[in-house]
Amino acid sequence: MLATVHSCALVGMQGHPVRVEVDVANGLPCVEIVGLPDVSVREARDRVRAAIRNSGLEFPLKRITINLSPGDLKKEGTGFDLPIALGILAATGQLPESGLPPHIVVGELSLDGSIRPIPGILPMAASLRSTRDTSPDCCFMVPEANATEAALLDGINVVAPASLQEAVEHINGSRKLQSVQLDRQSLFGGSGPPSGGNDFSEVKGQEAARRAMEVAAAGGHNILLIGPPGSGKTMLARRLPSILPEMTFAEKISLTQIYSVAGLLSRKNPLITNRPFRSPHHSASAASIIGGGRVPRPGEVSLATHGALFLDEMPEYHRDVLESLRQPLEDNVVTVSRVSAAITYPADFIFIGSMNPCPCGYFGDPLKECTCTPFQIQRYLHRISGPLLDRIDIHIEVPRLKYEEIESRSPGETSESIRRRVTAARDLQRQRFGKEPAAANARMMPVEIRMFCPLSREAQSLMRSAYRELRLSARAHDRIIKVARSIADLAGSETIEAAHIAEAIQYRTLDRRFWG
Repeated sequence: MLATVHSCALVGMQGHPVRVEVDVANGLPCVEIVGLPDVSVREARDRVRAAIRNSGLEFPLKRITINLSPGDLKKEGTGFDLPIALGILAATGQLPESGLPPHIVVGELSLDGSIRPIPGILPMAASLRSTRDTSPDCCFMVPEANATEAALLDGINVVAPASLQEAVEHINGSRKLQSVQLDRQSLFGGSGPPSGGNDFSEVKGQEAARRAMEVAAAGGHNILLIGPPGSGKTMLARRLPSILPEMTFAEKISLTQIYSVAGLLSRKNPLITNRPFRSPHHSASAASIIGGGRVPRPGEVSLATHGALFLDEMPEYHRDVLESLRQPLEDNVVTVSRVSAAITYPADFIFIGSMNPCPCGYFGDPLKECTCTPFQIQRYLHRISGPLLDRIDIHIEVPRLKYEEIESRSPGETSESIRRRVTAARDLQRQRFGKEPAAANARMMPVEIRMFCPLSREAQSLMRSAYRELRLSARAHDRIIKVARSIADLAGSETIEAAHIAEAIQYRTLDRRFWG
């Protein structure tokens, strides 16, 4: 007898419908799974056999053939356990097959028949909502621990059995499960304290660096902090999320999907409402930063989407790690290619790098003498290549604090005050771009720069002189204009004036001072 159960396979961020076809025929007892299953899918036969028996149901001693269609799509993970078990029960007459077709079923089975959670439920739900029937008769059956995550999107009827026995009773009608209902007002109400309570009022001095961080937040620009040890580079970086605008609902959902694929969601509160701040150790591999593995999974650049990625002491990272950042910094996506698939993940983040001016950290310091030779300094600085540096919009020095600044008891400007100005600048950009692809000034393409970045005559003259005298690249030229656009937005100016260009240019001079 043949039975069919509908399920879903996850490839990257995209869910693909899968038909689980189960045929039970006379012959020597065996279970064959075909349709490009990986090892974890092949192991389902042992989990399913034990789960069915321990749930008080009958596992047939016959030849069982399970086909996962389409056959050219790689099937990975443990999410096919539950649909395989239901298909076997339907093929042996223990379930009415008429109750199966409207349902999309995923879930891992324990040996005792309980259903365990799996990663990637939210992107599956998003894909199924756009490709499948969403009538009341059609439900998305997920593990109980994934119920809230699956119900985050409107228009999906979600049921969440805790065990195989509950799933069987729901399908045969003896005990109908209620659809999962969320308290959306409390769940979607707002964000928690930005950046874990870190506030810019705690930063002493560093007015120029504070201003650069505000400009970076206003336009979504990448920033590099250069200064001696203990000058406050890490302190400034960790407070960037506290001045970024609150995430929109669409941003929360897209970020939650990434964390769902990575298996990093909290089961109690699966919706991520705060902007992420990721700070990987300098020993991290390129695969952990960019994403990868045999089955490519999101890396740090994707987990930092809509937030910030901080690389402390950039020259200490492996060269291949730094160079692998070129694509995500330019395109805001990252494509991981393997033999089995090429998968694209979002990577729309603000990059923050920090470094010392030399190996000992005191080159140019007015109080402490540098002990490095010119060759050591040159070798240290050249660990960051020119093409990578060219993709960082703002370079700012963070000098040693004076004792009077450390001793001062007067509080600095709070993050909330800066956040209001940044939010107002982002609102201007949202109105300006409308339906254009760019969402922030840093994401503008050349055609959008021509449309939305009018320069006054004085600003054009200054930009022309800077391009020639500083020997800027075409990319650096465009990035200066983008930064100037953000400075003008903070000032509420529609036209980019000479003062805005001058401030943006000073954020590009450090690469010429140290690398020239």
